[in-house]
Amino acid sequence: MSLALELHKIDLRIGGAKILEEVSFGVAEGEMVGVIGPNGAGKTTLFNVISGLMPPTGGALRMSGDDITRASVHGRARAGIGRTFQTSSVFPDLSALENVRIAAQIKLGGATSPWLFPRKQDQATAEARERLEEVGLDAHFETKAGVLSHGDKRKLEIAMLLATEPSVVLLDEPMAGVGSGDVPGLVEIIRTLHASGRTVLMVEHHMEVLLGLVDRVAVMHHGKLLAIGTPEEITADPRVQEAYLGAAV
Repeated sequence: MSLALELHKIDLRIGGAKILEEVSFGVAEGEMVGVIGPNGAGKTTLFNVISGLMPPTGGALRMSGDDITRASVHGRARAGIGRTFQTSSVFPDLSALENVRIAAQIKLGGATSPWLFPRKQDQATAEARERLEEVGLDAHFETKAGVLSHGDKRKLEIAMLLATEPSVVLLDEPMAGVGSGDVPGLVEIIRTLHASGRTVLMVEHHMEVLLGLVDRVAVMHHGKLLAIGTPEEITADPRVQEAYLGAAV
């Protein structure tokens, strides 16, 4: 089994406080792993470490066998790590097409300004159109991102992510703030993204959504990895039940 991502005893200390403590697990190429845990368990912090926003104070992080523990955010992006965030991260005054075009230009190595030599038929624009069609936003090429519904903004963020052609995708609460009517569409987009062969890690509080998508679940609690296993194994684990204050997962 080839590992797309491997975490080995990842520690993070801030001001003497242990935020993450010896977190170790591997994610196989093409696998989808859900990351769950109570509020404050360290889920988003773990994503910050994997994506390079917060360097670990101990341990090692490997991608396809290569050590990326000290790689920058941009270095990890070049290696193939892409991420969405809990809060919307689009350019509200730019059109959906311009938002995705910027991401495509970065991947292609061109200028990042949407106003510099914008051409309707250049490679970045063609890529942007394809990615917007992929997430079902082909009717919103010229719509300003700021007026899109929250669910469509999430789709736009995924289109921007896809334009960078990541091999490892980190989805941080993709359903956060999304209306119930938009959830099925987002679920299908994530399922398709995974079916394309990409490795996916997803933090999500909608348990029914997450458990229906992932191959395995990693449970964080007080900055530690409490358990990891199939959805069936995790929902039956008494340690997980206790971490969730006795509530059924």
